[in-house]
Amino acid sequence: MQGWKPSTETQAECEASSPANGSVPDSEAIVRIPARMIPMIREACDAVERAQLR
Repeated sequence: MQGWKPSTETQAECEASSPANGSVPDSEAIVRIPARMIPMIREACDAVERAQLR
C-alpha cells in the first residue's frame, strides 16, 4: 500500500496501542488509510481469496 506516513505523534500513539506491543521496525511503516477505502480493500482481498480457492 502507498500513502502518507504518520506524524511522530501519531506513530507513537499507534505503537502504544498496537497488539504487537512494540515499535514499528525500521523496514516497515504505519500508513493511515481513509475509512472510505476499507470496503474497496476488503473487496480486493475477497477477490484474491476467491481466485485462490478455484
